[in-house]
Amino acid sequence: MDKLLEILSENSSFTTKELALMLGEPEDYINAQIKEYEQSGVIKGYQAIVDWDKVPDAGVTAIIELKVTPKKETGFDEIAKRIMAFEEVTSMYLMAGAFDFSVMVKGDTMQEVASFVARKISCVEGIKATATYFMLKTYKLGGLSFVEDEEPDGRSMIL
Repeated sequence: MDKLLEILSENSSFTTKELALMLGEPEDYINAQIKEYEQSGVIKGYQAIVDWDKVPDAGVTAIIELKVTPKKETGFDEIAKRIMAFEEVTSMYLMAGAFDFSVMVKGDTMQEVASFVARKISCVEGIKATATYFMLKTYKLGGLSFVEDEEPDGRSMIL
């Protein structure tokens, strides 16, 4: 894996100067690499990782598993385009296993998400079954722990 991409995927707030020092490369080379990744679509964007559990009235997030019948001509792509066009959909993945798609959605309330599934998702041609799971607490996201450090257990390292 490309080390520059690995670092940026873990923390995109590093300056190009810091990245150059970390990778032992000239800063203008790092700038050119990043620009090339952005133009080619390898880097799609930059995001802050937010602990929504700490934000009042942040709404709810749900994962929806979908079983679908793919179209003969376009496979899963046509159904995926229709589903990902809904503004409630924040992420979508084609899966291997018991279901075909994993769709992450956000809404203000559980009832709003349930209504979205019943009135919009379930009505998409080709959807055979849905299963909705509401996210209750985030423990880890984007490689970052959301668990507050507990008090030390009193042990110390002996060298």
